[in-house]
Amino acid sequence: MARPVIISCAITGGSDTKHMNPAVPVTPKEIANEAISAHHAGASIAHIHVRDPKTAKASMDPKLYKEVVDRLRNAGCPILINLTTGPGGILAVETDSPHNFISGSALSSAEERVQHIYENKPDLCTLDVTTMNYSDVAVTNTKAMLEKMAGLIQKIGVKIEMEVFDTGQLWQASDMCNRGIITDPNPLFQLCLGIPWGGRATMESMQLMRDQLPSNAKWAAFGISRLEFPMVAAAVVLGGHVRVGMEDNLYLSRGVLTPGNTPLVERAVKIIEAIGEYPASVNEARQILELDKLGAAAE
Repeated sequence: MARPVIISCAITGGSDTKHMNPAVPVTPKEIANEAISAHHAGASIAHIHVRDPKTAKASMDPKLYKEVVDRLRNAGCPILINLTTGPGGILAVETDSPHNFISGSALSSAEERVQHIYENKPDLCTLDVTTMNYSDVAVTNTKAMLEKMAGLIQKIGVKIEMEVFDTGQLWQASDMCNRGIITDPNPLFQLCLGIPWGGRATMESMQLMRDQLPSNAKWAAFGISRLEFPMVAAAVVLGGHVRVGMEDNLYLSRGVLTPGNTPLVERAVKIIEAIGEYPASVNEARQILELDKLGAAAE
């Protein structure tokens, strides 16, 4: 029988990409409208970052998150909402004076990083089990920070999606499950591939990481840039779920910018169906992720 495959659409991300593709959504209205359109195209989850409407750069403003969530809910869009908690862990230092933080650093407390989760109570939120070099900065998420964030999130019954970028991070995330820090009986992992300097976006890397997941895990994967769609196919073949969107890729093909998130979702649908599976509905995604059981357990 054909298998329902969850499509998550990462609407805009936090990287400075507006100048690279003018279709990148910036305002809460644009982000919400892109999520609604992605849902109609076949996505059952919208992964949300917000941006400063004036600068188009990443923001942590809780008011912006609230406006996006309110717009989606007031529109009656059933798409599952997945808010990021990634911002707040960026460290930039002077090479010759590493005790001096410089422009680009953005470090926040666990409470600050999950404030918008408490205020909006989305269906899911990310937890970046990730410390790695990224461009000219370091992404830092200490063991203590991750454990505190996980505890805060789980108190209100929001499902955690653990983002891991290499096998070491996968080991750490699995250890959090084994030690009961992550209490979800069916923990959700997102395998993030092709981001320098994490795991490469190859079938071999994805299979290696899949084979190291806890036996009770649910998982999805994505690749960035030109490898977005090959990684959709790989994840479907290997039994996982998928993610596409303008956070990860700005192009439809070489030199052809995507005019929005919808065409990326539509291509993912075609790939899934060509392999013999089908895109999961929102209700099917909710059942696969067991969201209702998780929420009830926290009440």
